[in-house]
Amino acid sequence: MPSIIEVDPQGADALALLREAAIDAKALYPELFVAGGPPASNPPVGARSVYVVAYLDACPVACGAFRPLDEFTAEIRRIYVHRDHRRKGLARAVLAHLERAAIRLDYRRLALETGYKQTPAMGLYEAWGFRRIAPFGEYLGDPTSVCYERHLDLEE
Repeated sequence: MPSIIEVDPQGADALALLREAAIDAKALYPELFVAGGPPASNPPVGARSVYVVAYLDACPVACGAFRPLDEFTAEIRRIYVHRDHRRKGLARAVLAHLERAAIRLDYRRLALETGYKQTPAMGLYEAWGFRRIAPFGEYLGDPTSVCYERHLDLEE
């Protein structure tokens, strides 16, 4: 089982995983990336936000985060599992960790966005009890976005 800890999203492990996620995203959606564009970066952790990295044998292999959308809703972000470590339950472990942290911080709802080509991610979210919703916030009008929500207060 992985060790999952809260980390600085601008630290080396978080940024290394983000770079790998960007490589995968460019392969899936090459039309969305501009050559020579700035490298992907993570904002600092804000109030009621969490950023975690999962480690196997001290090696960073997965990450995930959430940030507040409003008083009762956290947006799940940055769920990523390195391509060499997929199908080992790491995304589920990160998602479970984030959900527990959201409940501790008194969130009642989780929302998230994924890309329409990311069918394994959609399968995970649907199996976890997320249901599809209309795009929200910055995803409005984005034809590549698929959005989900899960009400936490229904599970308690």
